[in-house]
Amino acid sequence: MTTTGFDIRRIGGRIGAEITGVDIAGDLGSGVVSEINSALIEHKALFFRNQRLDDAAQIRFASLFGELTTAHPTVPAAEGQPHILPVNGAEGIRSNRWHTDVTFVRTPPKATTLRSLVVPPFGGNTLIANSAAAYRDLPRPLRELADGLWAVHTNDYAEPRNAKAAEHRRQCVSRKYQTAHPVVRVHPESGERGLFIGGFAQRIVGLNADESRDILRILQSYVTRPENVVRWSWAPGDLVLFDNRITQHYAPDDYGDLPRLLHRVTVAGDVPVGIDGEHSRVVEGDDAQHYTPAVAA
Repeated sequence: MTTTGFDIRRIGGRIGAEITGVDIAGDLGSGVVSEINSALIEHKALFFRNQRLDDAAQIRFASLFGELTTAHPTVPAAEGQPHILPVNGAEGIRSNRWHTDVTFVRTPPKATTLRSLVVPPFGGNTLIANSAAAYRDLPRPLRELADGLWAVHTNDYAEPRNAKAAEHRRQCVSRKYQTAHPVVRVHPESGERGLFIGGFAQRIVGLNADESRDILRILQSYVTRPENVVRWSWAPGDLVLFDNRITQHYAPDDYGDLPRLLHRVTVAGDVPVGIDGEHSRVVEGDDAQHYTPAVAA
């Protein structure tokens, strides 16, 4: 029980907590918001059941944690809702690849909210991984190696599997981005170190493609260890809030042709910083100011 009256129940050994006893569609006081944010920093991913939000309420809740981005740097927003990205399995948007949202720009989101509108009767879960626990799991030689590495993240990745996925990919790469981020990012609020890689990270600065692939595969295997992952089984009306600065997520493509629709709203973030204090830098593209209002360092 928190000082403001809602409950926090851990649902994973290393990541994830369910929040009960709070109506996030209502007017939340500053104390409630502060405690939710503290829980987010501690647990990395928070789950709210049966909230019965509409688009406006989801936007209002997300904005309590900072300025919002628009829906996506290249993919169209929901009609009339510039902050909402529809995640629609029927339209080929199936995120069955471990990733952190929009790391191909210099200022990726601080946090992501996902709200379920339509969920399949089986499958369609979301997995979220704790990249700080992954960093702590690294043997000392690997940790010391990772501390000095930088990775180039790009939205130009992954060949499509079908026509709908191909159309989605064409939208994604209509404007190409490459950004160099530290492989080990220092969290701006907690000071924790986490592995900042995932599906958009395509190569290590200074290494060739084969070397990059091997190093990223080894480091990524620590992120996705079962000990570091929580799985959420959606029901209509659920909302998930996760810290995009220190997590990765994955949506298994295991529900066939059944409908699955989530709405995503993201909170603008800052420029990632490595353990040496150096900030991320643009390699190709721009600062994506049309997408995020975050101030570049």
